[in-house]
Amino acid sequence: MRDKTQANSAQPGDGLVRAGALVFFVGAVATLVTVAPLFLGTTPFPTYMFGLSMLMGVGFVIAGAGVLRSAGAGRRRARAARAVSGQLSEQ
Repeated sequence: MRDKTQANSAQPGDGLVRAGALVFFVGAVATLVTVAPLFLGTTPFPTYMFGLSMLMGVGFVIAGAGVLRSAGAGRRRARAARAVSGQLSEQ
């Protein structure tokens, strides 16, 4: 059945993983920008930058939800394929 699936077809959870990676990347950049003044000896950024740093964790959770959704869809496909093959073997 795998030979009928196109390589570029979107699977359940792919969008969540991509969105999570994007949010994580934005959080990582915000973290680097927030920590840089500590090493450079300049004035620190406003408090909201520390809040933006929390996006790393949010992105990680979103991507994890996408992975879990993708795994669940794979299990459902495998269960359905097993049920079909079981019905074919009984005939």
